Amino acid sequence: MIAARSTRRPQRWLVGVLATALAFLLAPAGAARAADSPGVPIPPNTGLTDRGTGTVAMSDRDFVIKVRLAGLWEIPAGNMAVEKSEDPRIREIGKSIAAQHVVLDKLDIAVAKKLGIALPNDPNTDQQGWLNEMRNAASPEQFDQIYVDRLRAAHGKIFPAIATIRASTRNDSVRKLAQQANQFVMTHMTLLESSGIVDYAALPTAPPPAGTNKGPVPVDNAMLVAAGSSSGVPGVNTSVIFLVLAVALVAGVVTTMRIFRSR
Repeated sequence: MIAARSTRRPQRWLVGVLATALAFLLAPAGAARAADSPGVPIPPNTGLTDRGTGTVAMSDRDFVIKVRLAGLWEIPAGNMAVEKSEDPRIREIGKSIAAQHVVLDKLDIAVAKKLGIALPNDPNTDQQGWLNEMRNAASPEQFDQIYVDRLRAAHGKIFPAIATIRASTRNDSVRKLAQQANQFVMTHMTLLESSGIVDYAALPTAPPPAGTNKGPVPVDNAMLVAAGSSSGVPGVNTSVIFLVLAVALVAGVVTTMRIFRSR
């Protein structure tokens, strides 16, 4: 009895050590996998002022006017979607975009008033043409396609313009408006795409890049390889290393247990 009991004790001790060691080895691998899918950050509201200070460039004025123009046709287009579409999803998209443009329009008007920028009160010629196209749609299905495609294309055009103003403007009110507009446009693009009927092939293509490895940040091939490695070290797979270590540990424990049993 004493011999059997003494044999079980080292076995239980070894099993405990094995379990602890495996948990320790596998924990970093689990943490690494969790870090592969971080949460998408939301821009903070801090650091953005709205005092109207800083030079107002012609591009800033043009941007404020374009934000106003966007609301002048997207609000009635959204209301039309609620009235003409037979698809509940399209009606919901139109309602949401129209309501959000009412909010953005108020923000834009406040900035224009602060900076002395005259705003239009009617859509431009292209926008009026898009609205007429929607009004004259032959069927609810045709309306849905026109509505989604025209708005998605328009948002795609204003999106890079917003990024340029946000990155370059010297005026704090325009900078804040650009950041706010960016969030609205991203939301609207995603809403439109949730319809499932966006004709991506018909969207304007991006201009060709100026040249390989050209841009504000130099690109190094070794950096790209390192960035693509899950372990952060080129050519090294952290998961494989942990697996090899775990197998070696198990083999060592099994050998040790056999020695205890023979004794």
